[in-house]
Amino acid sequence: MEVKAKLRYYRMSARKVRLVADLIRGRQVDEAVNILNFSPKKAARSMAKLINAAVADADETKELDVDRLYVKKVWVDEGPTLKRFRPRAMGRATRIRKRTSHVTVILDEM
Repeated sequence: MEVKAKLRYYRMSARKVRLVADLIRGRQVDEAVNILNFSPKKAARSMAKLINAAVADADETKELDVDRLYVKKVWVDEGPTLKRFRPRAMGRATRIRKRTSHVTVILDEM
């Protein structure tokens, strides 16, 4: 039995969030949250909240032992891109892409 949590439409590019996801993949939950709390990356705070949400869900269902959970899988997909335009010289415009991402975390017992 595994528990899944998703963070959708997170306003950060998937490339930046994947750096944080690689830090916690395969680790125990308490070790992963500890790593995220001390990481300087902005995505680490949201990733820690996501893991804590998955742990709370596992505790609520009473099917998994919370002390034995580990991060089985974590992946980051690209979400929709918000397109904006910035005026430039001589009447031109440049496109600004505000990227989003979808993060999925799966926890399981050891």
